[in-house]
Amino acid sequence: MAQESEDGQEKTEDPTPKRREESRKKGQVPRSRELTTMLLLLVAAGALLALGPFMGNQLTALLEWSFTIDRSHIYDPGIVIERLHEALGRGLLTVLPFIAVMLAAAVIAPTALGGWSFSFHPMQPKPEKLSPIKGFQRMFGTKAAVELGKALGKVLVIGGTAVGLFVLFWDNFYTMSRAPLEPSMAEGMRLFYIFFFLLALSMLVVVAIDIPYQIYDHTQKIRMTRQEVKEEFKQTEGKPEVKQRVREQQREMTNRRMMENVPDADVVITNPAHYAVALKYDQSTMRAPTVVAKGADLLAARIRELAEENDILIFQAPPLARALYHSADLDQEIPGALYFAVAQVLAYVYQFQAAQRRGWTPPQRPEPEVPSGYDTGGEASSDERGGDSRR
Repeated sequence: MAQESEDGQEKTEDPTPKRREESRKKGQVPRSRELTTMLLLLVAAGALLALGPFMGNQLTALLEWSFTIDRSHIYDPGIVIERLHEALGRGLLTVLPFIAVMLAAAVIAPTALGGWSFSFHPMQPKPEKLSPIKGFQRMFGTKAAVELGKALGKVLVIGGTAVGLFVLFWDNFYTMSRAPLEPSMAEGMRLFYIFFFLLALSMLVVVAIDIPYQIYDHTQKIRMTRQEVKEEFKQTEGKPEVKQRVREQQREMTNRRMMENVPDADVVITNPAHYAVALKYDQSTMRAPTVVAKGADLLAARIRELAEENDILIFQAPPLARALYHSADLDQEIPGALYFAVAQVLAYVYQFQAAQRRGWTPPQRPEPEVPSGYDTGGEASSDERGGDSRR
């Protein structure tokens, strides 16, 4: 069922990237408390695995020291209180690394879903939160039913796992109660590690259900009405700076794609300094040679560099390079009027490559002629392009 906005319009449209960014700034991101709980249990298990032996030895020594009291100290309250303070301090220092790890995990774990987001916006007072009607909707709505189901699921899963673990390790607990202090402490640390780890694993089922639901619920909350989408489009697309940024991104993407295509070219025709046009022709798939990259000045220099790096033949023909640059579109076939000139170049390229492979004398370099309307560097007339240019 589609949600409604404050003015009664249905929110039927998916949120735009701008809407998602605005909601993130307001602290509205998907969160999963079940995932956080599972991660904290895993971190606790890992911390006990790493720090358990150290804490066990330190706590064992502390307990032995605490219960080793000189007879004369029993009747001196000041000494007893002093030893109690010292025992508490030493105990706190012993578990401090574990506490620090858990505090860090408590800060980081919630960001596992939704990422880091800090905002004072959720703390701002909202009149709708004081509305009894809204309160009843929250108490008896779909979200409340889902939360109740998750809570019952957690009780069943975690409670069942905990009871099962106590039954499974009951003999271990009994043995610990009768064993010396040091092995009992070591066994206790080991059991705590196992308990935390298995409890975390038992949460996987709840987490696997909760994460998709939280993402879906968050998306539903920030959905937009058609009017909101139209207003956002007017605000963003109509701004000159946005249009300029879009054009820059499109130009960067085009240049990047051209650079990726240069190694596949058959030849690069140059001005030689100002223009460079890379052509490719595959007789089995193409009707005519196609422009895979072209550029002027710095971009032309980059095309020439890539051609040299990939052993692509560079053919200097200033009139033809200018004509191709100004009249041929990227990823399109060349104009029909330039077929013959380009065919001369490609024939030379193929003969040159064959001569190199066989150690023959290189073929004579052609001087391709270009129709006068193209040699100027301007656009050729429709008659000069030829009616069968097939662009």
